[in-house]
Amino acid sequence: MSPGLAYLVVLMLVPLALVFSYTVFQRGRFGGVVYEFTTENFERLFDPLYLSVLLDSLKIAAITTLVALLIGYPTAYLIAQLPKKWKTLALVAIVLPFWTNFIIRVYAWTILLSGPGLVNSALAKVGLGPYELLYNQGTIVAGLLYSYLPLMVLPLYAAIEKLDPQLREASANLGASGFTTFRKVTLPLTVPGVLTGSLFVFVPSFGNFVIPEMLGGNKSIMVGNLIRNQFLSARDWPFGATLSLALIAVLVVLLIVQAWAARRA
Repeated sequence: MSPGLAYLVVLMLVPLALVFSYTVFQRGRFGGVVYEFTTENFERLFDPLYLSVLLDSLKIAAITTLVALLIGYPTAYLIAQLPKKWKTLALVAIVLPFWTNFIIRVYAWTILLSGPGLVNSALAKVGLGPYELLYNQGTIVAGLLYSYLPLMVLPLYAAIEKLDPQLREASANLGASGFTTFRKVTLPLTVPGVLTGSLFVFVPSFGNFVIPEMLGGNKSIMVGNLIRNQFLSARDWPFGATLSLALIAVLVVLLIVQAWAARRA
């Protein structure tokens, strides 16, 4: 374990400890860090402005995760029922977007949804639009969903694929309908996959700043944008570090809840 442990300590734990140490110091007049103890950074976290950004980020990430689950579960279920040769093709199609640069994929959405873009052009041909499709929270959710949906489908597929088909056959032989079999057999046994996929989608959605920046513009800001701005624009490293600590604390709580729920399942 030594090589992996050294890698984590040097490249993750040490930088995190350095960032977190800034939370109790002050911002210099021209940026940077003044090493004088203060609790002001933690007090600023409860400012209504920053709380609203945090709550909006939680809401957008939660909506993205829920929609990804509603789309991803049927998709994974159908892929699991395919013949073996088609399963491979379907899984390749699911991960195919990851073969393209992330920024290019997000930028493609701005071209599609812009005023003269492909979507508005198609709507205009049927007498609808144009609509303002960019720079709102719905567009951010769509961009996050497009980017992270495969991270929901793959764990769900793995969980469904491992199910013993004889369990569902036994349920049907005992008189259960298809929906009852799904509700009482399939779904409970795939809860670990649901939890894993939800975590894989929620965590990057919550901290993302590229998609809100490109698809949300200045009208919607998430906690990732706020942290990036504190470090690079406002040059308030202590408060940026405090926001980072708050973000990681939320994610650690979610990891604990996910682990507890997985054990119960």
